[in-house]
Amino acid sequence: MKNSVLLIVLLSLATLGGFGQKTYTLSSPDQKITVTVSVADDLRYSVRHGKTLVLDDSQIALSLDNGRILGVHPNNKVIAVKTNSVNQTIKAYFYKRNEIQDQYNELILSFKGNYQVVFRAYNEGVAYRFETNFSKPFNVVSETADFNFDEDYTAWVPYVNARKGKGDFIQQQFFTSFENTYTVTPLSKMEPERLVFLPALVELKDGKKAVITEADLEDFPGLLLRNEDGLNGFTAVHAGYPKVEEQGGHNNLQYVVKERENYIAKVEGKHTFPWRCIVISENDKDLADSDLVYKLASPCRVDDLSWIKPGKVAWDWWNNWNIYGVPFKAGINNDTYKYYIDFASKYGIEYVILDEGWAVNKQADLFQVVPEIDLQELVDYGAKRNVGIVLWAGYAAIDKDMEHVCQHYSKMGVKGFKVDFMDRDDQKVVDFYYRMAAMAAKYHLFIDFHGAYKPTGLSRTYPNVLNYEGVYGLEQAKWDNEGDLALNEVTIPFIRMVAGSFDYTQGAMHNAQKSSFAANWGEPMSQGTRCRQLAEYVIFESPFNMLCDSPSNYLQEDECTKFIASVPTTWDETVVLDGQVGKYLVIARKKGFRWYIGAITNWEERDLTIDLTPLNGGAKSGHIFRDGPNANRVARDYVSEQAQVWGNTVKVHLAKGGGAVMVW
Repeated sequence: MKNSVLLIVLLSLATLGGFGQKTYTLSSPDQKITVTVSVADDLRYSVRHGKTLVLDDSQIALSLDNGRILGVHPNNKVIAVKTNSVNQTIKAYFYKRNEIQDQYNELILSFKGNYQVVFRAYNEGVAYRFETNFSKPFNVVSETADFNFDEDYTAWVPYVNARKGKGDFIQQQFFTSFENTYTVTPLSKMEPERLVFLPALVELKDGKKAVITEADLEDFPGLLLRNEDGLNGFTAVHAGYPKVEEQGGHNNLQYVVKERENYIAKVEGKHTFPWRCIVISENDKDLADSDLVYKLASPCRVDDLSWIKPGKVAWDWWNNWNIYGVPFKAGINNDTYKYYIDFASKYGIEYVILDEGWAVNKQADLFQVVPEIDLQELVDYGAKRNVGIVLWAGYAAIDKDMEHVCQHYSKMGVKGFKVDFMDRDDQKVVDFYYRMAAMAAKYHLFIDFHGAYKPTGLSRTYPNVLNYEGVYGLEQAKWDNEGDLALNEVTIPFIRMVAGSFDYTQGAMHNAQKSSFAANWGEPMSQGTRCRQLAEYVIFESPFNMLCDSPSNYLQEDECTKFIASVPTTWDETVVLDGQVGKYLVIARKKGFRWYIGAITNWEERDLTIDLTPLNGGAKSGHIFRDGPNANRVARDYVSEQAQVWGNTVKVHLAKGGGAVMVW
């Protein structure tokens, strides 16, 4: 239910540079969060959570190509103030819960010159956005979106991973896969020339934390952050609109920007800009269960969702097509993929993906299929075994003939595309995501975006967008000896997962402790224990969820494979039971009448007492996979046993880099 009511909006007048200052305050429904908006020579806001100053005075503005700057005098004279209080239920699709309680208070400031700024205060955070109602299209030259803090707090930032070459280093960083681990640093010590992609986390006082991200990113470039001056905060950076592009990059599957315009976006006169949002937590575990981005996204634009089927997928690329004990040569050919299909059918796995290699290399033409592959034969073979086929596609290859590609492969019986190597978030690429999602929906195809920026709620608007990459995932184990995956895996649920689901591609059957791990392209392994890999199917949100290892390896590990195949990929309910950023996490998720509980730790051995009270727990019996007595030495060691819980707690021991997963 949505009601318009009068909230408490405080106005005060002061003299500031000859222009009267007006101040407005807005509180969250639980009254813990307060947003203060100041309108004077410029437009600023600050945020408090209780007695904690979350965000100090921070300027916001939009600079237009006609010289106007929205949010700066004389263009920020308030002519109307409106307030709303909303308390409604959102039906969620293919998500971590079926329904979301959407409750917030809203302040809408209308300014002379046909634009407004909307602020919202939720119990879990705050958001704001600009809206224009001009008569003609215009270009946005830049956006001011400052995030200032009152002290030199510690930040967890994912820097753009780029090598400095000749020319403008900032411009070079606009080409990125949005994959990196987190640098933990005081704000003032951030590298001034390096950009940060979202989400990013800042530690506050009293154990509180703030995660900065954006939502409802449409028809505008993605938000990047920078600390150029060594101050306690961030400023906004956006990629300029592409002026000159050339097809090239990875296997000729990308569009490489050679020159950019002096503006970041061209928009219609009536335009709604993305939400800039800050998720605020009193306890770390709350970050791993935020719904704020989903709430802020535009509602569903697909009328019929009955054809969208989330599920698991047997993946070929990570395991390097390494099947064995077969009478044919493994590789990109029909015999190999029939083996994958037979494996998927045996365990009830919904899909098999043909990753890079099924189409002729470097041609960027999805109608040129290699002679070793007969796609129609594979689609038909899979259909008889209840296994759908998904195809990998490079950005340039699918963009240049999008409708023809979607129409052709949908008619063939293909179920979806993994679209890869966009590696940008300028306005032109953001528009591609929406065009791709809409076209795929038209032909009943789902999408998994790789080489992608973080999710911003598109999966609510187009629920056929089942998953994203935009994460430093398990694929890095194929080549990166320096990356700490165990630390990363207990960090990303508190930061990256705030934005939405991710395709981490877990499920390795070759597991290694820290001392014995080695990157290996041909026969990769994971960091941490076997039980950790099992638990991550509960910990990570992933409606389209990969099994990264070889079917031959899974067939040798029947018990683990049966469990992986049985874990749902979407949920009726989620409860985060415990956790600390970079240390450990315990999450419970419910499907039907059954609870699944996953726990993982960093490289620290850990004993946990898990409180089941939030699950209405009592005396229950179930099954548990836990680290075995030798898991600190042999990471594959695990124990699978029936478990009894008396009362409202269960105790579990996690080895170094360990995990546990329970089904009640």
